[in-house]
Amino acid sequence: MLKRSLSLSGYRIGWSANRRFALVAIGLVCLLAFAGATAYVTGRSEQHHSSSSSPAAPSSPSPTPSPGAQQPAAEAGSVPRPPRISDPVAFAKAAAEMLWSYDTRDSSHTQQLAGMKAWMTKEGQYGDWASVSAQMPSPALWAQMADQQQRATATIAEGHYPAAFKQALADDPAAITEAYIYAVTVTGKQTIAWAKGGQGAEDRSITLAVQCRPSADCSLVAIAPRVAP
Repeated sequence: MLKRSLSLSGYRIGWSANRRFALVAIGLVCLLAFAGATAYVTGRSEQHHSSSSSPAAPSSPSPTPSPGAQQPAAEAGSVPRPPRISDPVAFAKAAAEMLWSYDTRDSSHTQQLAGMKAWMTKEGQYGDWASVSAQMPSPALWAQMADQQQRATATIAEGHYPAAFKQALADDPAAITEAYIYAVTVTGKQTIAWAKGGQGAEDRSITLAVQCRPSADCSLVAIAPRVAP
């Protein structure tokens, strides 16, 4: 697991000084080393060991949403719409709950991805959809999970700005105004259930990069690497 502190000097790539703080968040996007998030929707292997399994069946095809279009609720399956809030910590907590929650009984793989993408920033130079979509299992694994009627719910404990991010903000308060991207660490618990009464739970932690411009709703930028608490 890669651990790397957020250092303003560590992300200088030829940009002017007043953009250094934005680069902190962009550096989070580029590292993509937060290994804890890879457990998304798969649960612990020992939990599945106790459940019966059956051969994977192809998942039912569903219409592919138009990129960037706001989708009707039915097309997003069980994924909630992003909340219309402007507080970075509150939004990050809602985004973490979304990422840790799913229901294969009423959401296809395509629907889950479409629902997740609706949370992303529309500013392409900042958004890293690959880091978010990488948290999804493959279509084949999703089909196996659907065979077992697997679903998960999340309980959020708290959200906070990592210490290194707060220090960077204190060192250069004006730099945030370039992109308004914030690093937020969220902790909580994910409870997974499947057919025949199978159930398990685990503590979760994730650091997200979120964009919250003034007078605008927040949006998700990326799954960030682990940083100092």
